[in-house]
Amino acid sequence: MIHLKERKRPVSLALQHSTLKAIEYLDRELAHHFHERFKVQPSLTRSMVSFQANKERPRYRWYKYKEAFSAPLVEYLLSAYHISSGKLLDPFAGSGTALFAARAWGLDAEGIELLPIGQYVVSARIGLEQDCTVNDLQTIRHWADHRPWEHSEQRYPLPKLRITDGAYPPQTSEAIERYLGTLQMENESVQKVLRFALLCVLETVSYTRKDGQYLRWDDRARRRQGTRPFNKGHIPDLASTVGQKLHDIVADLQNIPMSLFAPVAPGKTVHLYEGSCLDVMPTLPTQAYDVIMTSPPYCNRYDYTRTYALELALLGMDEPGLVDLRQRMMSCTVEHRPKDLMGLNPSWSHALAAADQQDLLQAILHYLEQQKEARNLNNQGIPRMVRGYFYEMTCIIAECFRVLKPHSYLFLINDNVRYAGASISVDMILSHIAEQVGFQVKNILVLPNGKGNSSQQMGRHGRDALRKCVYVWKKE
Repeated sequence: MIHLKERKRPVSLALQHSTLKAIEYLDRELAHHFHERFKVQPSLTRSMVSFQANKERPRYRWYKYKEAFSAPLVEYLLSAYHISSGKLLDPFAGSGTALFAARAWGLDAEGIELLPIGQYVVSARIGLEQDCTVNDLQTIRHWADHRPWEHSEQRYPLPKLRITDGAYPPQTSEAIERYLGTLQMENESVQKVLRFALLCVLETVSYTRKDGQYLRWDDRARRRQGTRPFNKGHIPDLASTVGQKLHDIVADLQNIPMSLFAPVAPGKTVHLYEGSCLDVMPTLPTQAYDVIMTSPPYCNRYDYTRTYALELALLGMDEPGLVDLRQRMMSCTVEHRPKDLMGLNPSWSHALAAADQQDLLQAILHYLEQQKEARNLNNQGIPRMVRGYFYEMTCIIAECFRVLKPHSYLFLINDNVRYAGASISVDMILSHIAEQVGFQVKNILVLPNGKGNSSQQMGRHGRDALRKCVYVWKKE
């Protein structure tokens, strides 16, 4: 097979014009390079690579983290690639699915997470599994059965952000304030569980629904909306919703030893680093991990600081903190400013050069800049976002290679995307950069049915099925 660096073709012409046809040409060449590594995997379902398969899993079902993959996916990959011991790292830990599933499989697990809601979910589960006493469980059950906040005069003001003001029916806001006031009478361990249960139901009892790039608001909230009306249907009261969540938590903690899913392998631990993986990973020791499994934010403009605004407000996030958090996250929204990657870590120069020399990526970036100048983009920040995303991911790939032990695997779940009519093969671009960093691309596992691009893109450019994949890279 001819390696990309050895081939002869009109690169300069493609990069000069950067038309869609030129991008398609470079994409086909890269597809030829990887054609033996692509493998449609019928056993990989959309529910497995999303939160859906966690909905019935004890403990994993507590908090609905929509961007998560499932525990069955973790088990499938660890089994398929014969990984039964060692230490796993998840640089984008989210709600901790990979960490807890790997621990149950018999591995120690470490993760990195910047979003406070993810940090709180992981911390709450660790606390429930390690520190919760029989008396604590009895107190939690009492809250579920008797709803003491309904008979209490204690109140604690409901924290708000501008984007969460008016998010709940008035009676629900009052109930939340009574709940928050009353829980402060309990011990610290029980308080954390009660606050966690509340976080788990905020969206359900609110006027909002997480909808990709933003919170969608029910018309009853009387906030200015888009052109299409939205009614999320019946909004349950806090008492029944949080009561059921508390019952679920107690039931899972008491019944899971009798189930098929062992929650904790003896002696195995979960540890979470709080912060950005761009900051944390350079501090980790070299060749310390036996496997990496992760799903970074996709390059799809989803803004977690908006979709998780209800939870962030309850956790005490203020307006300046929200702005700072948004900038510290991966560049996956149009509001992100460029990060000084060389300033963060000068040793990334070799990896960044690989991104500079990735022809398909450079053609896409040039094309998007042309579209920006012609004012053909629905947001002028798209070229900056796409550039930032790939260059930041390049640095993370380099760090993953450094911290992995030889002969170890990296599994990465991601989606391809499309902007201004250009299908962006995130899977092939990142896999080619991974090769330049030193990885061997063993497989690119493809879900049987690709997802479509956005309705806005389909209206203008037609439907284009986009691959959703699990990349399997190995450090030899």
